Parts: sequence; C-alpha cells; structure tokens
Amino acid sequence: MGERKRHRILMVSDFFYPNFGGVENHIYYLSQCLLKLGHKVVVMTHAYQNRSGVRYMTGGLKVYYVPWRPFLMQNTFPTFYGTLPIVRTILIRENISLVHGHQAFSTLCHEALMHARTMGYKVVFTDHSLYGFADAGSIHMNKVLQFTLAEVSQAICVSHTSKENTVLRSGLPPEKVFVIPNAVDTAMFKPAPTRLSRHEIVIVVISRLVYRKGADLLVEVIPEVCRLYPNVRFIVGGDGPKRVRLEEMREKHSLQDRVEMLGAVQHSQVRSVLITGHIFLNSSLTEAFCIAILEAASCGLLTVSTRVGGVPEVLPDDMVVLAKPDPSDMVQAIEKAISILPNIDPEQMHNRMKELYNWHDVAKRTEIVYDRALKCSKQNLLKRLSRYLSCGAWAGKLFCLVMIIDFIFWHLLQRWQPAEDIEEVPDFVLSHDQDDGIPRDNKNQSFG
Repeated sequence: MGERKRHRILMVSDFFYPNFGGVENHIYYLSQCLLKLGHKVVVMTHAYQNRSGVRYMTGGLKVYYVPWRPFLMQNTFPTFYGTLPIVRTILIRENISLVHGHQAFSTLCHEALMHARTMGYKVVFTDHSLYGFADAGSIHMNKVLQFTLAEVSQAICVSHTSKENTVLRSGLPPEKVFVIPNAVDTAMFKPAPTRLSRHEIVIVVISRLVYRKGADLLVEVIPEVCRLYPNVRFIVGGDGPKRVRLEEMREKHSLQDRVEMLGAVQHSQVRSVLITGHIFLNSSLTEAFCIAILEAASCGLLTVSTRVGGVPEVLPDDMVVLAKPDPSDMVQAIEKAISILPNIDPEQMHNRMKELYNWHDVAKRTEIVYDRALKCSKQNLLKRLSRYLSCGAWAGKLFCLVMIIDFIFWHLLQRWQPAEDIEEVPDFVLSHDQDDGIPRDNKNQSFG
C-alpha cells in the first residue's frame, strides 16, 4: 500500500443485508471499496432468519451474523452488557484496530461502540438520519446519542444538514464531525437503451410505505395528478403499513389501471423498474440523504422531491424539482417536472452522476477520517468519565455508572478468558478482477 496505513475495521450495525435500505447499501459499498484500497473490513450485525454465523460476501467481505433476533424495526433488544463477550472476541480474533458504527437507532451499534471504548479502541460513528427535539422518542434518542458520542474519536454525517442536526443533538464539537455523502453504483443503474415515448408519462415511486417516507402524501397527490393529466400513470414499488391506504385510494378513485402496486421490490430489480419511468417521486417527510434519488437520477429520471433535510444538497437544481411536504405544492412540482421533461437527456444525466458521486471517493475520504481517529490520544478511565459527567445532572452520573460497570465486566472477562487464549484468524485474501472495482451482492434485498 506504499505509505498508506492499512486499517483493520469492524463495521457494526443492526441494518445490513439481506435487509435492504440506505444504511445497508452504504455499509456494503463502503466496505467493498475499503477492501479495494487494501484495508481489512469485517461486518457485525444480528442474525436474519436462517442467516446466522459467519458468512463471506463478494470480495471476501466477512460478516458476523450474531445469533440475536431483532425485536423491533430490525433492532436487537438492548442488553447493555450482553454483547460484551462476543464483541470482545470478534475484536481480538480479527485483530481489529478501529470500530465504525452506523445509524443512531441501532442498538447493536451503540453497545459495540461502548464496549470498544472500554477496551481502548478508537471508534468512528456515522449518522444516517435526522431527528427532532420535541417529541418523547427524539428526546430519549438524543440522550442515547449524547452518551455514544461523548467519547467518539470522529463522527461522519451524510449531509451538512445532518451534521448540524447531529451536533445540536449530541453536543459534539463541530470540528470532530465530517460530511461525507452517500454515492451510487452508476455501473448498476444505467438508463434504458432506448428513449421512452412521452405519449404516456410514467411516474415511479420506490420506497418503504411508512409515515416517515410520506406515504400519506401520496394518497392525496396521486388522484389529483391523475385528474389533471389523463396520460400520466404511476408505478409504486415498496411495502409497509401504509400500503393499505394506497390500495384504498386506488379503489376509491377507480385508478386500478393507472396506479400499479408492485409490492416489495428486490434491489436487483430496482433498475428495471426505474427505467420504465420518466419521473421519480420522493415524498419523504424527513431525510438526511436519499440514495433512492441518486439511483433514479443515474437511470436518467427527473426527480420530484420534498424539500426536507439534506435532500436539497443531493442533486443540482436542473436535475430535481423540490416542493414543500404539502399535497398542493407537490402537485405543482410534478406539473413543472412534466413541462421540462423534453429538456431531459437521460444519458447526459447518467454521465453527470458518474462524475458527482463515486463510492471510491467516499472510501478515500472515510480513510482520512480513520487516520485522524487513530491519532487521537488515549485517556485513562477517570479522564474518560469526566466527559460523561458533562452530559447532564442526572444523566451524566448514570452514564458514568454504566461505563464503570462495563469496565469491571471487561476485566472479569480478561481473567476468565485471557486475550492470549483467543485465536486470531488468518486474513482472507482475494484478487479483485471486477471491471469497475465495485463487487456486488444482491441476495434478496428488497424495499418494504
């Protein structure tokens, strides 16, 4: 690797393949590109149905599917200390030098980062979401984030809006937070070989059909657009609790022949759905960064999206039409998009996306963050506890107690099973012969 330092990274999150989403994609593609750069990358997540134990994915990416089952929204049940033995074993077995946790509401991520800090490892955290400050759920989540980031070496956010949100929620110094956006595999998301006819305009929606993704907005927007434009047809891919409302809307307005409901769409089939449309519609109510918009733009679709979170940072103004998360404003945005469709060149848009977003660039920027994290000085337990005390009058004391107990459990484990008794595993070596350097694995990942 020349002068480049070789890192040995453990990626941790409750969200990984075969589940599908922006976080899962981010971890996978980032890991593959880091492997291409010569680093060792291991992923730790919970078991998914019958997928348990150690698995190898494309490019030699090693994944530990820890035998815990999710209990709520793909999150494992919080145990605080139950994960310490397995986290310690993996860190020693794989000779890890740095732990990288993903997603603020991943229980496994928070616990692994806590144990890693106790054991003296440098930790990096990536926040993929935006949270509020007023409702009970956000208040509790923000306190948990404040605990996790109190001693984090460096942090990464996927947009500048996300960085502002994270700094405000956690009290983390802004200079420790870096902005590194997501990217898209443009080799996988290419426009249709031939131009689509514009006699019938197809609007594509691919999203989890949940409240946060604005499924309720679609219920009001779709009938109005169909009324104004007889030549417009909708394709809706995805599943979720709000699918029932969309089905009811379709029945109520007799739009069965103009609104096609696909259900859950495997990630390997997303491109084939996108290239059948002219416009991609995103109705999210909150979004730190939307990878689905990148995938649609890479396929040559003009995007109509709500102006929320980090979405305005994603695409240039001539590639997206933004609207308030309001039905009437979204209808007007779709009208504007239809009027400028003749000026859209899918192939040109795809080429621009190749220049704007690249996973190799994301990996190189993340590599710099790792270098900075490893240069952070080590501190003894007392200095570390002082950081937690600043988290609040009662919360600070509680956080200190949690870390002291974790420190005691770790030393008990050291006596019960010394590190020398845990066998280090040999590194997996694989030659990479992919044309674009991004290996792929699309095993039954689907929206919904």
